[in-house]
Parts: sequence; structure tokens; C-alpha cells
Amino acid sequence: MKKCSRRSLRTLLSWLSGATLGACALAAAPTGAAPQAATAATSAMAPRVLACTACHGKEGRATPDGYFPRIAGKPAGYLYNQLVNFRDGRRSYPQMTYLIEHLTDDYLREIATHFAALQVPYAPPLAPQASPQVLERGRQLVQQGDAARQLPACVQCHGQAMTGLQPSIPGLLGLSRDYLNSQLGAWKTGQRRAQAPDCMADIARQLSPEDVSAVSAWLAAQPVPGAGKPADRLAGAMPVRCGGADGVPVVDAASR
Repeated sequence: MKKCSRRSLRTLLSWLSGATLGACALAAAPTGAAPQAATAATSAMAPRVLACTACHGKEGRATPDGYFPRIAGKPAGYLYNQLVNFRDGRRSYPQMTYLIEHLTDDYLREIATHFAALQVPYAPPLAPQASPQVLERGRQLVQQGDAARQLPACVQCHGQAMTGLQPSIPGLLGLSRDYLNSQLGAWKTGQRRAQAPDCMADIARQLSPEDVSAVSAWLAAQPVPGAGKPADRLAGAMPVRCGGADGVPVVDAASR
């Protein structure tokens, strides 16, 4: 497992855990001043999140090998939920927990808002790392699901463009195959959890190792459309209710 230097993390932690900025400048600014406030907030937070970029790359773009995922431009609600999950033990990665275990909810929201506002280009995808047959199986699971096994399609929750949904559902493109494999595996084994109801854990446990390999291979080979901007709404209701995605319509929500 790859790690950032603990010494460098300890040094950078002083930036991250200093006095908070208070309420986010963008949220507090008048509507007409939003662009200027966003720029000011980003500039003010940049030195405070050096501990994050030490692993996640400049401006949170991800590292070249893709082990540490991109966080720039992800929905702010999703980033906040993941920071809370690391802090509260639903996700386990010692370096992350070490950095944020004493940070407040308000400060975690500021960090999430900072990275969500960064719109930086995505690198082009690597060449496909699987056979055409495996890639086609991955495409089918992502775009159509598997009705016979009651597996919903990824696009039903993550959006038709697979760039996620505001404010709390992440995009699945622009991530490496290894990272996608590791996260689906973590869902399957319970090493990664989310707020209840933990829909991704339920879905991942239904995937075979071959399904995981096919889905990750297809996703990792796709270019990111529209600069990766999350959608504002889904084409239809979500097939299942997911913790942390409050406010998104769910099929037959009244009966769940």
C-alpha cells in the first residue's frame, strides 16, 4: 500500500489544523460578489490544505498513478461526507484519519467546499486494460445494470454522463482502474462504509470479481465529458435510497 510520508503529513498538519476561517466566504458573500468571494476563499484555503495535496496532487487533481483519487471538482456534499466517514471510522486509511480526527464539521465543510470549487482539466484516460468482451460487460453493467440479479445501472445514481450529481453523489470517471477495484472491493468486504442505508455496500456485495473487473476496466477507459461537472438532477428517480444523498427522488420511496 502506498503511503505519504508520516513526517511530511505531521509537518503539513499544522497548516490544516490551524484556526479555521469561520464561515465559508463564498456562502456568506452577497450574490453579486460570488465570483470574487470564490476566488478569495480558494486563495485563503490553499495553504491550509497542503496536507491534502501532498497525497492527492496539485489542486487535488490526483497523482499520476491514480492511487490517490482526484478530489477537485467533486460535489461538495460528497467530499464532506467522505471526510466525516474517515474521521468517524466508516472508512479506514490511517493517514487520512491522522489528519482530520480532531477537525470540526465546519472546517471539514470548508475543505470540501474548497476542492469542489476547483475546476481543473482531467487527464486523458489510459488505453483500455481489458479485452473487448470484458469492456462490453462493464459497459452493460454501468449503463443497463442486470435486471435478473436486481443490480441497478451505475448511471441511475451517478448520472447519464457518469460525472455525479450535486450535491453528494460522485462521478466515476477520471479514476484509475486500480482505485475503482480497491473501492468496490472495500465495499464488498465492509472496509468502506457509509451512512445508512449503505446502498453501495449492498450493490457491491452482489458483484462477482469478474463484474468488478469489467466495471472498473470500462469506467477507467472513458474520457470525462463536460469537464467532469456534476449534474444538477438525474434523468429519473434513484432505484434505491442511499445515506448521504438526501433529497434525491427514489423509486417507490413511500414503500421503503
